[in-house]
Amino acid sequence: DRCLRRHGVSNLSALIPQPEGEAKPVKTFKDYAPGFVHIDVKYLPQMPDAAAHQYLFVAIDRASRWVYVEILPEKTAANARDFLRRLVEKAPFTIEKILTDNGKEFTDRFCATGEREPTGRHLFDQGCADHSIEHRLTAPRHPQTNGMVERFNGRIAEVLATTRFDSSQNLADTLNGYVRLYNHQIPQKALGHIAPIQALKDWQQQCPERFKKRVYNLAGLDK
Repeated sequence: DRCLRRHGVSNLSALIPQPEGEAKPVKTFKDYAPGFVHIDVKYLPQMPDAAAHQYLFVAIDRASRWVYVEILPEKTAANARDFLRRLVEKAPFTIEKILTDNGKEFTDRFCATGEREPTGRHLFDQGCADHSIEHRLTAPRHPQTNGMVERFNGRIAEVLATTRFDSSQNLADTLNGYVRLYNHQIPQKALGHIAPIQALKDWQQQCPERFKKRVYNLAGLDK
C-alpha cells in the first residue's frame, strides 16, 4: 500500500482521471490490491477417452481478474493443496489472502456434529500457512460470497455447452486456450475495459513491490 499512499489515494482506479459528471465511489485499498485470490472447483463432463470425469480448479485474483486453472482427476484436499502450491509459483504477484467455499477439499469447518472453527490441520490450511496466506471461508449456505469465481465458471460453462470435445486432451487444450484469451485479450468492464494482463501491468508500474516477477503481454506469463 506504500505506492498508493505516495499518490494520496486508496486504490489504483483513483489514479485514472474520470470525466466530469462520472465520479465513481471510492473503495478501500483492500478491495483492489492484487493478491486476494478466490478459488473454486468446477465439475467437468466425462470425455469419451476417460474412465471418469475430472475437475477444473479455478483461481481468480480479485483486483486484476487474472485467472489460473488446472484440470485434476479428483476433488481432494491433497489436490487442492498442490494446486495452491503451483498457483503461488505461477502468480506474478504475492498472494496474501485466499477465499474458498466450505468444501471438504478446502476446510474441516464442518464435522458430524455441525459447524466448528477450522482446526488448522487441514491440508489446504497447512498449505496456506506454508506460504503465509490468510485463508478465508464463505458464509455457510451463501455461495454468492464467492461470486467472482462463480461468474468465471459461468463462462467456462458456456464454452462446454457450445463446444464438441472428442478427448480429454481436446478439452484441456480448449479450456487452457480460453484462459489465455481471457487473461490477455478479453476486456473486463470491472477493469475499465482492459484485459487482466494489462491491469496487472498497470498495477506493477504503480506498485512494483507487490510483484515477484515481470508481467508480460504474452502467454509466457505463466511459464
